[in-house]
Amino acid sequence: MKRVFPILFVFILSFVLSAQQPKFSTAGFFPIENSGRKVMSMNVAWRFYKGDLKDGAEKKFNDSQWPVVNLPDGTEYVPEEASGGVNYQGTVWYRKHFVPLNELKGKKHFLHFEGIMGKSKIWINGVLVKEHFGGYLPVVVDITDYLSFNQDNVIAVKADNSNDPLFPPGKEQSVLDFTYFGGIYRDCWLVTHNETYITNENYENKKAGGGFLIAYDDVSDESAKLILQLHLRNETGKRFTGKIRYCIINEEGATLRHLEKNINLKIKSEGTFQTGSTLEYPNLWSPENPYLYKVKVELIDKNGKVVDGYYKRVGIRSIEFKGDKGFYLNGKPYPQPLIGANRHQDFAVVGNAVSNNLHWRDAKKLRDIGLKVIRNAHYPQDPAFMDACDELGLFVIVNTPGWQFWNKDPIFEKRVYSDIRNMVRRDRNRASLFLWEPILNETWYPDYFAKRAKEIVGEEFPYKNSYAACDNHAKGSEYYQVQFAHPNSGNVGWEAKNLDKTTTYFTREWGDNVDDWSSHNSTSRVHRGWGERPMLIQAAHYANPSYPFTSYNVLYKTKRQHVGGALWHSFDHQRGYHPDPFYGGLMDAYRQPKYAYYMFMAQRSPEVKTSLFETGPMVFIANEMTPFSEGDVTVYSNCDEVRLKAFKDGETKIYHKKPDVEGMPSPPIVFEDVYNFMEIKQRTRKNKHDEVYLLAEGFIDGKKVAVDTVYPAYRPSKIKLWLDNENTNLVANGSDLVTVVAAVTDKNGTVKRLNNSLVQFEVEGEAELIGDDPLIQNPQKLSWGTAPVLVRSTTKAGEITVRAYIAPKGEQRPIAGELTFWSVPAQEAMLFSEEELLAYDQNKKQEKTNVASDKKLQIENQALRKELNQLKLKEVERQQEEFGEKQNK
Repeated sequence: MKRVFPILFVFILSFVLSAQQPKFSTAGFFPIENSGRKVMSMNVAWRFYKGDLKDGAEKKFNDSQWPVVNLPDGTEYVPEEASGGVNYQGTVWYRKHFVPLNELKGKKHFLHFEGIMGKSKIWINGVLVKEHFGGYLPVVVDITDYLSFNQDNVIAVKADNSNDPLFPPGKEQSVLDFTYFGGIYRDCWLVTHNETYITNENYENKKAGGGFLIAYDDVSDESAKLILQLHLRNETGKRFTGKIRYCIINEEGATLRHLEKNINLKIKSEGTFQTGSTLEYPNLWSPENPYLYKVKVELIDKNGKVVDGYYKRVGIRSIEFKGDKGFYLNGKPYPQPLIGANRHQDFAVVGNAVSNNLHWRDAKKLRDIGLKVIRNAHYPQDPAFMDACDELGLFVIVNTPGWQFWNKDPIFEKRVYSDIRNMVRRDRNRASLFLWEPILNETWYPDYFAKRAKEIVGEEFPYKNSYAACDNHAKGSEYYQVQFAHPNSGNVGWEAKNLDKTTTYFTREWGDNVDDWSSHNSTSRVHRGWGERPMLIQAAHYANPSYPFTSYNVLYKTKRQHVGGALWHSFDHQRGYHPDPFYGGLMDAYRQPKYAYYMFMAQRSPEVKTSLFETGPMVFIANEMTPFSEGDVTVYSNCDEVRLKAFKDGETKIYHKKPDVEGMPSPPIVFEDVYNFMEIKQRTRKNKHDEVYLLAEGFIDGKKVAVDTVYPAYRPSKIKLWLDNENTNLVANGSDLVTVVAAVTDKNGTVKRLNNSLVQFEVEGEAELIGDDPLIQNPQKLSWGTAPVLVRSTTKAGEITVRAYIAPKGEQRPIAGELTFWSVPAQEAMLFSEEELLAYDQNKKQEKTNVASDKKLQIENQALRKELNQLKLKEVERQQEEFGEKQNK
């Protein structure tokens, strides 16, 4: 078909060495050497059991027959089509064996789980040390008094993702528009340090306190005032006298400022210490220039020894919402609407158990197309994703877990308030923070709750550059300076009521277009495999439909008071209450792009910048030259001039962008009556295959800056494989994932989009295929020409070979493909039992779920579930109607 593929057939070592490798925080910080603090990954080698047990927490419990898994783990693998209650809901157990290092005796030890879904209990050597409710925020446990050195220790975790109305989101999953999935689905760390130490903000439970906090005042191009706050504990039997030292380090590694503060901590005491400084001519953070400083903080005793320390990455910036004057960044009005998208955290096959590199690639793919803001629907997302947004220049709206559910029980309300506090504590230092969304999404909560939620945000971060937002149509919206609504020219009935010049507006969800809330037929929900025409309709709907609807074009026509909007949704994702996944994404569940992805890319600035994300001019032909392709050819480009030619000696058609036209920067370009399949037939019958193509060229100021060429696909000849890795390496930590994409092509490498073959995959070397099952992803049927699979690393760096062939085999079938690449060593230390890892290696191909045995029970319960769900769904339909359109008519 088209385009230079991003990856050659066989990687060579030089590519591995040149690839960029993102850095991720560990338990909320970046470690430094010789600081007295050590962090180790606890992800490798956990015993796993699906179901409940009476004695699973006992240290001597025999778990040797349980399969071994690595974290992140979502309890099961699911097919790409996994909506409508497919996922397991119930109790699971995890048990980890390990021997603590002798060098860590006499230290403090904290287990830091980034996320455990649902209700969880944690035992250390048979002693219950923590019970937690909620699946989206850290679970931090002091295990110092429960460890035994020079012998086996056991961590036991019981996790239950079944329905429970007493903690948010609270709503039954069969009537929920996303999936909980389950398990210990984020990273787990062991943090060890001295007994005089910097605390953890989520563990301490202190208003505007705990850990390290940074805030900014009087930010400008000339200077910025920094407010630095640190909470310390001294749990020794001696008074601690020493100092705090801060080092502010720029991206080039130069130390710009040393700050020191003398401190004195009594025996068994704690203290919060604040200091300030002014940084001259700071490099300010923005989406266009996501500049990150390192702030290294060290705790130093009276002898000059560092007893604790780490660094955090921060972006110096100021944000202001000035009502009808709009959004100000770093003291200046932001020049255009902030266009972004919502994001659910799930990925094909693994559900929520997404590796850090996959999170980073998600952020990069969205930043590549010029998006500036992501709404974390509908819960705080993985720290790795937040790290990526800091680094790549994506603003983030951070949400409290919740969706269409309020429980009058005081326990529920108390836990919502706890979530609000902990999401602020976790993400308060983020450069990417745009807005807090402390209210519950699309929920009829009491008026006082909206007021109290905003107050809590202020209590937890009583400084500038912190704003909370609420739906304009919801109770209590009058307390919020930033409100969610549609533009007046957008979705009918969703526009702001009683427009207030002191309020700034943003559209939290735009683009989704359904017939009703039961059927969900839609012009915006398009599976990539449905092909050209549906994808073109989706892209046109998001760009500028002929009917009144909030679109890219509408958002660009708003006045400054309406500062932008987030598309619903960036990626296809699974849902609870509907049998179909949500297909409205710009990319599918494997992150393979649809045409709308390129339409969005055409809206980015054509200016070329040196950055981690893609910038500059682009041109894309949304036509595959199949027998069924449109005669009118759509092209997406951000260039001033686009020239399109069909066939070698065809007429060149020229498009000139109209200057200073109100609306979206680069509307889709439609060249009428360009393509005709019969002309392909006439030329190829004469063996003139080289004359058949579509050629688009983009020009800026008369200079050719972008080219795209499309060729028709001829006889299927071979399988082509490439890595969808955004130029990052697979890390040998037992957890990292990478997508390998297979495509059937003709002899020239053009993808055969119209092909329904089954592709069988094999993996050899230091990796494994995830979901190696016919009902999950192997073999996999080609969809719009490609079949992606997920591959996971082992704990050993080395060579990996993926092979793919058409099943069943035959002498006239396309030639099998092969791809070789390498994983790189993990940088973090990993603590695990070698015996447990050996057991994992022995049974790693054994799936944790037996789909066949579950099928009979599913069939027996299907009729009952459907009857019950029909009653529940009526309530969902009613609430979605009332919250949006009906209530305003």
